[in-house]
Amino acid sequence: MDDGGNAFDKLDMERLPRHVAVIMDGNGRWAQRRDMERVFGHRAGVKAVRETVTACREINIPHLTLYALSRENLKRPKSEIEALMVLLHKYLDEELGEMLENDIGLHPIGRWTGLREDIVEHIKEIVQKTSHCKKMVLHLALNYGGRSEIADACASIVKAVAAGEIIGEIDEETFSKYLYTAGVPDPDLMIRTSGEMRISNFLLWQVAYSEIYFAPVLWPDFRREHLYEAMLSYQQRERRFGLTGDQLQKAGRNSSR
Repeated sequence: MDDGGNAFDKLDMERLPRHVAVIMDGNGRWAQRRDMERVFGHRAGVKAVRETVTACREINIPHLTLYALSRENLKRPKSEIEALMVLLHKYLDEELGEMLENDIGLHPIGRWTGLREDIVEHIKEIVQKTSHCKKMVLHLALNYGGRSEIADACASIVKAVAAGEIIGEIDEETFSKYLYTAGVPDPDLMIRTSGEMRISNFLLWQVAYSEIYFAPVLWPDFRREHLYEAMLSYQQRERRFGLTGDQLQKAGRNSSR
């Protein structure tokens, strides 16, 4: 295992995030800077996907969510969308063996069943074949939008109330059960590449208290050393969840008794 440099040596393996979410941004700009068509950037980005998945699995991160295709992305030129579908199909084919060997399950989130029929069937096949894999779950956000997720959750809750499946108050815990990520811990760390500082409609509910790290590199250039730098930054922060530092310290003292 290549440790990716000095950041890895400084990591506290007892304080790693349980869930890392990544906005993989910059494929198009990577290609444009090289006078290439955008599709070449997407192809180059596959290497970053592989390295990120492998690195997270090696250090036992239980959950990794990759923002692969937003609902807004589907408005791009048809040729680019078709190229992305081909890349997705190829990636799933090529990585199935590695996923099985490394005990990685696939969990698509978003309105992914609205994608091209052959892609949907292929995703279902990979999900079924990796359903027994438990060491890490790769959540792939496809045709995903944070606002759409919240709208879909509300619609599902309305149906559940009408059917008598929900009685009484609808609190945050109840609401979370109707999200695409039901049962999955919220991201501890969200990474966005390319230097852009926005969350682009990604996991709007779930990242309420996530630590956010903006990596300056474009996604095709993202490597494990950049991932470790993000995790090191995460470990150097005090996660207060709305409390004061004194309150956290007091809670820590009480929990250790």
